Amino acid sequence: MENFTMLQFFEWYYPADGSLWNHFKNEAARLKNLGIDSVWLPPAQKGMEGADSSGYDSYDLYDLGEFDQKGSVRTKYGTKQELIDAIAAGQEAGLQVYCDIVLNHMGGADEKEVVPVKEVTPENRNEFVSDTFEIEAYTKFTFPGRAGKYSQFVWDYQCFSGVDYNASTEQNAIYSIQNQYGDGWQDVLDLENGNYDYLMLSDIEFRNPHVRQELKNWGEWFVETVHCDGFRLDAIKHMDPAFFNEWLDHLRGKYQKEFYTVGEYWAPYDLGSMLAYIEATDKRVSLFDAPLQANFFRASKENEHYDLRTILNETLVETMPELAVTLVENHDTQPLQSLEQTVEGWFRPMAYAIILLRQAGYPCIFYSDLYGSKYTDTGNDEQEHEITLEKLNVLEALLYVRKKLAYGTQNDYFDDINCIGWTREGDEHENSGCAVLISNHENAAKTMFIGQQHAGKTFVDYLNFVQEPVVVGEDGHAEFRVNGRSVSVWGVQNG
Repeated sequence: MENFTMLQFFEWYYPADGSLWNHFKNEAARLKNLGIDSVWLPPAQKGMEGADSSGYDSYDLYDLGEFDQKGSVRTKYGTKQELIDAIAAGQEAGLQVYCDIVLNHMGGADEKEVVPVKEVTPENRNEFVSDTFEIEAYTKFTFPGRAGKYSQFVWDYQCFSGVDYNASTEQNAIYSIQNQYGDGWQDVLDLENGNYDYLMLSDIEFRNPHVRQELKNWGEWFVETVHCDGFRLDAIKHMDPAFFNEWLDHLRGKYQKEFYTVGEYWAPYDLGSMLAYIEATDKRVSLFDAPLQANFFRASKENEHYDLRTILNETLVETMPELAVTLVENHDTQPLQSLEQTVEGWFRPMAYAIILLRQAGYPCIFYSDLYGSKYTDTGNDEQEHEITLEKLNVLEALLYVRKKLAYGTQNDYFDDINCIGWTREGDEHENSGCAVLISNHENAAKTMFIGQQHAGKTFVDYLNFVQEPVVVGEDGHAEFRVNGRSVSVWGVQNG
């Protein structure tokens, strides 16, 4: 078996110039050669902001950049045909392609309706602060630009459980819609704010059987249109897990295909609720390891005061590794974004070594770490900030070591607050085996066992931070070194 690696092929501030699908098409073969095996693409459907939408404000799921809606035919990322061509090119290059699915909410309705609601307390959504009254809400979606092509389903307030805007009074609040399917929120596992069913915009009502059927119909259409290999599911902590059980079982059963699926259940300090979601979905879905990303963030901020021995504590990859998708950064945690929790630049090589060179987990690398990013946006301080995310120069070397060398029995040396290491003894992969050493403080060395089959071999640091080679002793041990606030990755010297 080869080690697999996923790439998130976008970041929040990717230019809204319609170029991303073609960019991926042009990069597919190079990505495969770098050691990438699967790519997660951003939401493909038209959002309420049209050509400027990143896709997380779903307007029309059937408009992949085909219809003149919301001021544009193309989406931020390109046209429908460019998307289809890009996925085909990725698959031809040997990549699996996962598409981002946003089914929690919709925005940019075409018409207002008079809707019966109850207002709730934002901090405790189970607490109603009004009796039932009527508001005008943007809840009717007729998609006039598409004119019924692919689906004639019309979304109205019976398809939604909540909204946050009263158009008649121009007031913002959280309103629970009193429809025929329920007079309160749907049951979700996350207990933040009492009940976190409502996230944003018009919240989809999964208790409505017509909605569930329409989303299954759409899933079939989407799979048959773009021919993706799997899914990334957005905002699942705000949705009834039973819906995705039904939706995934339907698609997997109909097409007799795995459709690898990873969900965004972002609970960096609540591993228990993530495990509860896995149980509720009977392990149908992998999850991004938000607690591990949070540990990386803390380690990068606390410098030498962080105990590296605890870096894997209370993480999904430690608890349920077979369903853990590990990551260092994503479009929500990057600077100036909603879940900003950015890992400092000095620690990123170490974090990537942890997710790429250990046995457990399915690592996902972030677009900006491979390509770099530069953008300007307003921060929480209401000031404009210019952000530069530098390309991580060691990432390609780490990908090489993951694909070629990081195999075999793993021996851990998590025995020092400021310096941890591990070895992989290697297997049938030619010249495989490696040793990794991380220090968040001073220059350090550690004697580690890498296997007697490597006795007498010369090992070098594939990241070129430490120049002097190491020779493995007859007993299979060697003293490996690392510079302060750095990582070294040792493997057999080539040639």
